[in-house]
This record gives sequence, C-alpha cells and structure tokens, in this order.
Amino acid sequence: MAIEFGLLIVGAYLLGSVPFAYLVGKWFRGIDIRQYGSGNVGVTNLLGLTSKRLGIPAIIFDLGKGAVMVLAAQFVGLSISQQVIVGLAAIVGHNWTIFLRFNGGRGVLTTLGIVLTLSLLNNNNLVPWGILAFCVIFLGNAFIIHNVPLGVGTGIAALPLVNWGVGEPLPLTLGYLAMFLILVIRRLVAQPPVRIASISKKQLLINRLLFDRDIRDREAWIHRVSEQQKKQRKG
Repeated sequence: MAIEFGLLIVGAYLLGSVPFAYLVGKWFRGIDIRQYGSGNVGVTNLLGLTSKRLGIPAIIFDLGKGAVMVLAAQFVGLSISQQVIVGLAAIVGHNWTIFLRFNGGRGVLTTLGIVLTLSLLNNNNLVPWGILAFCVIFLGNAFIIHNVPLGVGTGIAALPLVNWGVGEPLPLTLGYLAMFLILVIRRLVAQPPVRIASISKKQLLINRLLFDRDIRDREAWIHRVSEQQKKQRKG
C-alpha cells in the first residue's frame, strides 16, 4: 500500500501541475496569459482574456484534476488521511507547477474539487455543512460586497471550522486547514509584476491576503499590471 500511496502523491502533483488555462491560451489564442490581464496562471485570467467557450473546459479540468486523484486513492483503499495528502499534493502541483518554473495559479478550483470529493466520500453527516458554508460565504461576498478573492479566502477558512464543529473526521478538518494555509502562503509569496513603492510591506501583505493583489482597487491593479507588461514586451 505504501507504493500505491507514493505513486499517487507523485501522480497528483504532476496532474495538478498541468497548467490547463495557460495551455488553452497558447493553443487557441496564441498568447501567454502570464503576460496579459492580471498575469495570473488561472481560469479567472483566462476568462477575462478569452471567452466562456474556452474558460469552461479549463474550469472543469481544474476542478477535476485533484478530485480524480482522491477518487483513485479511495479506490485503492487508502485511508482518509492518505486521501487528504494526495489531494494536497495536487493543490501544491497547481500552485507551484513544475512546468512553469514553479509559478502556477492559486489552486481555488482544484481545492474545491478535492473538498467536494473528500466530503462526499468520507462525510459523517448527510449534509456537507462545510461545502454549504463555503457557498453561502462566497456568494455573499461576490454579490453583496463584490469581492470574490475575499469570499474565496473566508469561505475556505470556514471549512475546517465548520467541519470541526459538526464532528467530521479529524483528518478532513486538518486537511481543510492545510488547504487554507496553502492558499494564504500562495497569495503572500506571489511574485508581483508591478512594484509599488508607496505601499508599506504590512499593507501589501494585507492586500494580498484579502484581495489577492497588491492594491485594493481591482481595475487600477489590472491597469498597472497591463502598463508594466507593455513596457516589458517593448524592452
């Protein structure tokens, strides 16, 4: 069983590393999405640069690549803890992909696919309360506060708390906590394409944590990034 576990960890990392949104941009539009829009290697940036027709397959792939590895882990008889570790390997692969010099996306869709799969396979309750809590928090932020990154962050932060509160298996709770910490680390260490001297390091970290960008205003941030990208391409 140890061999299967090790192979699934490696396989999850490699499958998670496949930068599908980046590849779609290259294949169908001939662009490197790292050089346009927000500069992120993710579905959100791809959707902003292309269309739903190209974005939807990328959404499905990112949701499924971690989920399929968790299903494989459950199929071969691995424990809940081992299934969680396999899922975490897929998220790490997405965020730090070996195919793009370890600079990937944020792993949100991959995380959600894994959480949903783990919850359905190992849930002690008929209702997946953690998933429901995430949906309520995310939708509330998206449609009332109009801050999707904040909704994603707080929604994923709620997963371990809700699962612990309703008595879900401890490995799931700890796994969801690890997923939240991975999201936080990815946001904080993201290499910004634009340097802003007027922002303090403390404010920079807060903005990255809450808004997943260096300044609060999304449109201003996209404009700054775009201007910097134009200068880099001319240079």
